[in-house]
Amino acid sequence: MIRIGNCSGFYGDRRSAMREMLTEGELDVLTGDYLAEMTMLILGRDRANDPTLGYAKTFLRQLEECLGLAIDTGVRIVVNAGGLNPAGLGHRVHEIAQRLGIGVRVAHVTGDDLSSRAEELGFPGYLTANAYLGAWGIAECLTAGADIVVTGRTTDAALAVGPAAAHFGWQRTDYDRLAGAVAAGHVIECGAQATGGNYAFFTELTDLAHPGFPIAEMHRDGSSVITKHPDTGGAVTVDTVTAQLVYEIDDARYAGPDVTTRLDSITLTEAGPDRVRISGAQGEPPPPDHKVCLTTVGGHRNELTFVLTGLDIEAKADLVRTQFEAELPRRPSELTWTLVRLDQADAATQEQASALLRCVGRDPDPDAVGRSFSSTAVALALASYPGFTLTAPPTNGSVYGAFAPATVNSREVTHRAVLPEGTAVDIEPSPRTQPLAEVAEPELPAAPPAGPTRAVPLGTIAAARSGDKGGDANIGVWVRTEPQWRWLVHELSPQRLRELLPETAELEISRTLLPRLRAVNFVVHGLLGAGVAAQARFDPQAKGLGEWLRSRHVAIPEEILS
Repeated sequence: MIRIGNCSGFYGDRRSAMREMLTEGELDVLTGDYLAEMTMLILGRDRANDPTLGYAKTFLRQLEECLGLAIDTGVRIVVNAGGLNPAGLGHRVHEIAQRLGIGVRVAHVTGDDLSSRAEELGFPGYLTANAYLGAWGIAECLTAGADIVVTGRTTDAALAVGPAAAHFGWQRTDYDRLAGAVAAGHVIECGAQATGGNYAFFTELTDLAHPGFPIAEMHRDGSSVITKHPDTGGAVTVDTVTAQLVYEIDDARYAGPDVTTRLDSITLTEAGPDRVRISGAQGEPPPPDHKVCLTTVGGHRNELTFVLTGLDIEAKADLVRTQFEAELPRRPSELTWTLVRLDQADAATQEQASALLRCVGRDPDPDAVGRSFSSTAVALALASYPGFTLTAPPTNGSVYGAFAPATVNSREVTHRAVLPEGTAVDIEPSPRTQPLAEVAEPELPAAPPAGPTRAVPLGTIAAARSGDKGGDANIGVWVRTEPQWRWLVHELSPQRLRELLPETAELEISRTLLPRLRAVNFVVHGLLGAGVAAQARFDPQAKGLGEWLRSRHVAIPEEILS
């Protein structure tokens, strides 16, 4: 067995997590995921201002406090905090070790950054262009004796797959074993989301004040047990693991550069308190292309929020909208108005009597959405609707980003492991590939017999987890019993989802059934526009989309409500 823990799910996660994971129990490897689409944009702007940057600086602060602990306990560290400059971060790690008087063997993985070849590869004009590398560069570094491995953009699960592959000596075609490690890596990659964070049934948990971070106990056959250190907060249950398995997925085939994992093959079983076994994972050869993350500065934006209180809310909104647009010295290329009716009739407090009118302007030119944009709203203060007020003073506009997905033939990616002594080893693409094919929807189970129903929130019996997939959003929904599952798959079709979530009414929606998890996954295509960095929606990462769905009232058979 190899115990692989995680101490970071994003750039900005709990700073103390690295120390907690190194001091509160046993580990063999500690991983950290610092990268996301928004992060790549941030790091791209850092590098544009200073070519020596482009990595996640918070990792260095964590490491300065914890390097001695890791070396003393023999815990190896594998992180993607290298971002756009893994070699630069590796150099900084050496500097810290020398200052602390600690001997450490550092390796790094490169080849994901395609920005210098973007035009040649068919995607010019982007600030960053990074292929998602697999696990074998990490495995090569660990086999060579590295204490710390720094990578750039890898798949999130590769941070766990690499250590497992190195430890057990797996081969490139051990697809089922690799698929099991991908499943475990996907579960622990987002930190406390596997131990009760962002969990739909959180009210059932007794200790969420400071949830621990997850651990995957990996076994040679590719199975694993997800757990956490003893006496830490949160919980590891079949439901918390299911929540992470269905997070930010497309369909039953979870594709990566090393293996395509069949999510519909996975079985979860309780293996003791705070212990869940993942078994049965089946893998297929990966597709012939690497996924690529492209980001760029999309333009500039500014946002205003008007507070409308009391009577005649719609008329007040119409008035200020008309006035504002007439007075603007220059209309932005995009101007979006959203009226959020939070107000209540005969309200007991002023807040409860108020609605919010949001105005978002976007334009390539910063002057079009700069101080003059927000000052135009302020100038209306004594000449507009009764009770005029804004939630914030006028501000300058800010840059927003745009994301685009792409693919590149795997043979165009130079995946390279730079070992502790400086030797560079090229990692060949997968020896076998297989184009992705759609998974046929399994035969639907028999619908439950008709009987009395009750109109209650869907979340009475169903949990959900949602998130962003570039410009798309996914919603994974699951239930706990077979009768509930039979009802769910007949009730929750793409068309029914559009009815329950009217914002998706005009969008393409795809559905995947995962019977072993009693789960249904939806992908809502195009909901998030140009991706999270564009901030095009009230909830730009779709994190609350699943909770909105759970709050909608549906007619549920009484016999499955208990």
